[in-house]
Amino acid sequence: MTDASSSPLDPNNAGDVDASGGIGTDSANAQRILFGPRRFVRQGHVQTLLARRRPPDSVTLRTEQAMLLDAGPDESGFDPDHPVTLLGYYNPALRPTRQRGLVQIMHGWHGSSHSSDVLYISDMLLKAGYSVFRLNMRDHGPNLHFARGALNRGMFLGTLLNEVAVATRTVAALAGDRPFALVGGSLGGNFVLRLGDAHNREPIPNLRRIVAICPAVRPDAAAWAIDNITAYRLYFRARWMQSLRAKQSLFPETYNFAAVERLRAIVPMTEALVRDYSQWQNAQEYFDHYSVSPQMVAGLRVPTTIIAARDDAVIPIADIEAFAPSANVDIQITETGGHMGFVDVFPYRRWLPGAILEELERAL
Repeated sequence: MTDASSSPLDPNNAGDVDASGGIGTDSANAQRILFGPRRFVRQGHVQTLLARRRPPDSVTLRTEQAMLLDAGPDESGFDPDHPVTLLGYYNPALRPTRQRGLVQIMHGWHGSSHSSDVLYISDMLLKAGYSVFRLNMRDHGPNLHFARGALNRGMFLGTLLNEVAVATRTVAALAGDRPFALVGGSLGGNFVLRLGDAHNREPIPNLRRIVAICPAVRPDAAAWAIDNITAYRLYFRARWMQSLRAKQSLFPETYNFAAVERLRAIVPMTEALVRDYSQWQNAQEYFDHYSVSPQMVAGLRVPTTIIAARDDAVIPIADIEAFAPSANVDIQITETGGHMGFVDVFPYRRWLPGAILEELERAL
């Protein structure tokens, strides 16, 4: 795991970094940040694959406390008489006398509070004196205390921001008068940016910082990118079908995914599901309703950092470069890192947790 003494930001630990590496102007809309893994692990797909390694001894797992949160009315349309319930895991600061703030971490699509990237980030923050809350979105979770699809009849949709916002305000209250921050990767990055936009209309208590990593700002582009790479398509389809089968077994009177089972790609599956189980007419309309626009990012009032990699095969870098930096928005693009990777080896270490910690310490 990356820490201040072994971060690739330190030129003494950068391995065989290109001589051109360093902080400098990469484009009109972003900084090029030094992340210098060893040459043979720089390729984007390699970075993404290396990030699957879980921390061998996670302080997060040893000290976590499961919590169920009332997340307000169910806007999916399937169970309007019952509030949404979301599962999260709280880790109080390791040293109660040194509590620097509370950070909520949000996972990616078909990830969870127990995904490897979430655990590495959480471990780093806990050791630095922060409390951490890892929130699971609907139908996501580790299947430890509850079957992840059982808490709500309605299925997960990326458009269901309000329930996440309600839960987030409850989590923020746990911080008391201490600072509160949001960190999210991939789809979680999409959500934390939209939570920042929602904060403009209904403030989240003590929200001081947002960090979005490889955010899926255009879900349609991310879905097409996944479908265009066989290994990624097979991986995400398998995870999604596993979740859908579980949902159908829990609520057989509501769901029948037999037609979806016959489809072999993410975009056609989305098309079928939103047509049959949502208010949206087609996949593009659905994707558009939870996209993050440049205007939305420009309007953020909370200091926000967006970190992305140029060789991310899931998130087109052009979508990130469409955002303009401002007084509240900092955009950082690395040359490599893949999708939620940012890994070096010999020894194995993660750059991302240390980079996030640096961003938080600027504001908290």
